[in-house]
Amino acid sequence: METTAEQTEQTRSSIVIPAAPARVMAVIADVAAYPEWIGEITRAQVLDRDLEGRAARVRLSLDAASILDEQVLAYRWDGDRSASWTLESSRILEKLDGTYTLAAAGAGTRAVYRLATALKVPVPSVVLRQAERVVIDRALAGLARRVENTAG
Repeated sequence: METTAEQTEQTRSSIVIPAAPARVMAVIADVAAYPEWIGEITRAQVLDRDLEGRAARVRLSLDAASILDEQVLAYRWDGDRSASWTLESSRILEKLDGTYTLAAAGAGTRAVYRLATALKVPVPSVVLRQAERVVIDRALAGLARRVENTAG
């Protein structure tokens, strides 16, 4: 995995997963199953769906290093190419913008995860970017394991 912080105060990382983009996106789109493979998410409830049946609004309950939060995210989907979300509400976050972008890479899929966050309380940007790197790298590793475990 390669992780970088971009000038727009956004953190980005990528991984190549040995599966077709459609299979990777199927795992990403199964938002209700996130607690099964993303350790910090303890509950995921789809509040609304789009016309294609994918999650449009989701309530997530988080427990990350003794930080408890409940968030509502609005999702947008672009076929098997990308999934993005923005924060509607949270007790501790002011901003949570993220995107998974998928592209064929040889016999697999390059999954790129971008994340930009801001807390409601001041935190040095270097600390925030480091936390984003941890979240992204764990999520990409979990995504790769979940795709592998749901093969077939």
